Amino acid sequence: MLGTCLMAVTMAAAPRTPSPSSLDLEGFAGLAEEEARRRLEREGPNELPARGRRGILAIAWEVVREPMFLMLVAAGGLYLAMGEPRDALMLLGFVLVVMGITILQERRTEHALEALRDLSSPRALVIRDGRQRRIPGREVVPGDVLILVEGDRVPADALLRAGLHLSVDESLLTGESVAVRKAASTGAAALEAPGGDDLPSLFSGTLVTAGQGVAEVLGTGLHTELGRIGKALQQVEPESTFLQKETGRLVRTFALVSLVACAAVVVLYPLTRGGGAQVWKEGLLAGIALAMATLPEEFPVVLTVFLALGAWRISRSQVLTRRMPAIETLGAATVLCVDKTGTLTLNQMTLRRLDVPDLSLDLTLAGPELPEPVHALMEYAILASKRDPFDPMERALHEAGKRWLMATEHLHPDWSLAREYPLDPDLLAVTHAWNDGHGQIVVATKGAPEAVVDLCHLSPERRAEVDARVAELASQGLRVLGVARGQYAPEALPEGHHDLELAFLGLLGLEDPVRPTVPAAVAECRTAGIRVVMITGDYPATAVSIARQAGLSHPERVLTGPELNRLSDAELAARIGEVQVFARVVPEQKLRLVTALKANREVVAMTGDGVNDAPALKAAHIGVAMGGRGTDVAREAASLVLLDDDFSSIVAAIRLGRRIFDNIRKAVAFIVAVHIPIAGLSLLPVFFPGWPLLLLPVHIVFLELVIDPSCSLVFEAEEAEADVMRRPPRDAQEPLFTLKAIGLAVLQGTTALGACLAVYLLARPGHGHDAARALTFAAMVVSFLAIILANRSWTQSILGSLRNPNPALWWVLGGTLACLALVLAWPVAQRLFHFAPLQGRDLLLAAAAGFASILWFEAFKFLRHRPKAPAGG
Repeated sequence: MLGTCLMAVTMAAAPRTPSPSSLDLEGFAGLAEEEARRRLEREGPNELPARGRRGILAIAWEVVREPMFLMLVAAGGLYLAMGEPRDALMLLGFVLVVMGITILQERRTEHALEALRDLSSPRALVIRDGRQRRIPGREVVPGDVLILVEGDRVPADALLRAGLHLSVDESLLTGESVAVRKAASTGAAALEAPGGDDLPSLFSGTLVTAGQGVAEVLGTGLHTELGRIGKALQQVEPESTFLQKETGRLVRTFALVSLVACAAVVVLYPLTRGGGAQVWKEGLLAGIALAMATLPEEFPVVLTVFLALGAWRISRSQVLTRRMPAIETLGAATVLCVDKTGTLTLNQMTLRRLDVPDLSLDLTLAGPELPEPVHALMEYAILASKRDPFDPMERALHEAGKRWLMATEHLHPDWSLAREYPLDPDLLAVTHAWNDGHGQIVVATKGAPEAVVDLCHLSPERRAEVDARVAELASQGLRVLGVARGQYAPEALPEGHHDLELAFLGLLGLEDPVRPTVPAAVAECRTAGIRVVMITGDYPATAVSIARQAGLSHPERVLTGPELNRLSDAELAARIGEVQVFARVVPEQKLRLVTALKANREVVAMTGDGVNDAPALKAAHIGVAMGGRGTDVAREAASLVLLDDDFSSIVAAIRLGRRIFDNIRKAVAFIVAVHIPIAGLSLLPVFFPGWPLLLLPVHIVFLELVIDPSCSLVFEAEEAEADVMRRPPRDAQEPLFTLKAIGLAVLQGTTALGACLAVYLLARPGHGHDAARALTFAAMVVSFLAIILANRSWTQSILGSLRNPNPALWWVLGGTLACLALVLAWPVAQRLFHFAPLQGRDLLLAAAAGFASILWFEAFKFLRHRPKAPAGG
């Protein structure tokens, strides 16, 4: 019941971006939208100085410093020294092409990151044109009226105009960790210095730790205290992910092998050919070609592009990635711990049942008028709610009041609030005391039934009757609240909540239906080997009903918060593997659940929205904050932000995470596979003095133009495998480059190398060096395209995967084949590539050899994934 009360009674304990209805908002109309737009244009966005976005010139300068670029320039210079200006110009032309492709690719990544930065901009609740609106923090302008609640980051420097128990942590500016009290002022016109109690000044970047407030913005962006002292919060260097570290090791290994092989070729080539200046130049050219062939510059490109565009793709599924390692971890998640309210359910409450002695009324069956015995129950439930509520339960109560009480004397818009008794962790109820205009104070209370029963001091017999009714309503999946009333003279109103004398009126049953997409998403998780655990503050009976509707396994296995407190850590770790529903749990207990699951070697995703959820979100492998109703503190602690608060979006993100990891593996396998024939054909002529150089720098540049778009465009855009959510989560400690995956890639590359060598050896006797080189090159390019097609799916055949849409694939295939035809048939290109004219039949045979090199992998996939015959069949 705790979660019910946290939502229904007050927003201070678990803030969900409410409006502070206890404050008088009538005098705050805010700016007009048109005026706000003009001020935004004049003042600029509300942003602090951040790391500058890279422009085209900056990216071009980075390309110029790349080893591949430097080797191209060196090869061009060698050709000029050897008296081959055409080859030199060709290579330098390719330099521009490579630079253009790299710039386009980098700009695409930058645009994806900019889109993510816009999404992750802090949000602010403002009043404009008399209406409350949630806007990006960067759009806040001077003169805006801010609404602040516990857990919010103050988006701009402002003056507090109305407040209720507002405290702010200003340690960002003062270094003092103790929060300071804020006092509202309608006359203050300038900000005081940070620090000190009972001042109206609020500062950008500080954290609201308690209470509510309405503030008028004075300064934004660079004109804030934070901007003036140069605290550029966005200048945070991205952390290295596990994949990036693993790739870094692989790149260093490849680079070392590349340098050693390059030096060996430069020395061995002239020694095996008798020396001479020209031969030494050719040796240098062969060494540069080999270095270009083995340099693994694609690996960092793959990770950068895949993770950035992957985060962008995930954001289109309404999930914002705040930390890149979360993308790696998504595919390894084994447990999803999710809040019930608003995640599994719609968070669209409706009042379903009114329960008083001798009458239990189902409002879906009620007519236009309600029986008189339930009028007081609804009347006092509304009086115990905020006048302008954001909370779905309180909104449901007001909507029911407008429908059934509007023509009665039971609504009191003219009454003024005399006192509020807020929710307390030890008393889960809230009470409002109202001046009724006739010299009396009317008291209305609502909250957890046991708390209201305690305030009413009911007899044990009456308490047992109420408990039985609560259990019955909860078993129907309803959220249950108790309601009570009292009356006092103004001078007799007690100070303490427990000192009130109240009369118990009855129970409310509110309904929050399960989201329509949840049962299918839960079933998908079960198929994917992911356990879904529901955490709620509701009664066990309510939790079991919702869990059953959502499709959770064994919903009857429930562990309550009080029971959890009685378990030791070892006992909890032993039981947590079989429990799917945790009821009556407080936010602080989520951290124990995360710790226990991690002790069982589970990879945990945990959702949360309140300030108290932040430790659990930070401790989980994947912390998921609610974007719609969550606090800024929860969002800052989380790895992912659920923009629509929908459980099915988490499942979609896991599916995308698995797809991204799969596609990175495919791209890496492709890179490893294609570098083997390039390196082999570059290295073998060194050991056979009668052989010419089979691959020159111009050929390798051409091949790089195939490799780069393939690994960064084709594989990144590849759809998920059909079985991506029908296999168990991968081991979180499993490296990307497993021996099995590398072994298959090496085997693909080796068979492609064998096919190319076979073509060369068969073509050389009757065609000459240049024609044999051309046929070998054609076979290699076709084998590369075949490797692309084969690695698109590790479960489907090439023909099967062609049914899966991938526009980038056709551009790469078509462009590569068109360019290959050009360099093989156009005389000018033939001379630049050192090719000779070819016969159509020879070319077809070379292409067939290149394609045939991958057929073994097709057979491997078929045998591995063929349907098994039924036993005894």
